[in-house]
Amino acid sequence: MNHPPAAAPPGPHPAAADHDIVLFDMFGVIARHQSEDGKDRLAALAGGSAPAFWDAYWTLRPPYDRGDVTGPAYWRQVADTLGTDFTPAQVARLVEADLDSWSAVDASMVDLVEELAAAGRPVALLSNIPEELAASYEERYAWLKRFRVCAFSCRIGHAKPEPGAYRWCLDALGVTPERVLFVDDRDENIRAAEALGVRGHLFTGPARLREALGLSG
Repeated sequence: MNHPPAAAPPGPHPAAADHDIVLFDMFGVIARHQSEDGKDRLAALAGGSAPAFWDAYWTLRPPYDRGDVTGPAYWRQVADTLGTDFTPAQVARLVEADLDSWSAVDASMVDLVEELAAAGRPVALLSNIPEELAASYEERYAWLKRFRVCAFSCRIGHAKPEPGAYRWCLDALGVTPERVLFVDDRDENIRAAEALGVRGHLFTGPARLREALGLSG
């Protein structure tokens, strides 16, 4: 498999124990879910039945998110499942369209991350994300540097709600579970974190999160 090796957890940040750490999910919290226009473009590029396409897209996604396969290999698997072939040019367009469909962010949440970091509140990130999309975000968004740990599933070899994803973050941050507040918009991910002793906040919007964090405005 030609994918980046799982990153070794960095040592604990010296200030991490001073405050509770806010561990953010990316998509559905800081970044938007896949856009409807982007989804339409992907299905059109793939051709065939949209329901069958989306079934293949999501069924085959976890190994791609974990970094077990590359983008081109993932799209070849999608084609095989659909009983068709994608040319190299089609695969390239599908990879590009997929990245575009996940590219929008919530400016108010980016502001919140910046606010927390500027105030000295440790923030970290745990996201199910394939390598091509992770690299695109790193190139495009400077605010990712605010996170003390960026745990991208494609680089740590674990995807939520697998327990290993949360354990990797705890090791990387060098803290005990109760010192971490995990923010995610999916209940199954929150439950998995809480099973390990991590505190959870089910994200429904910036206002309720700010309240939970004791922030005004």
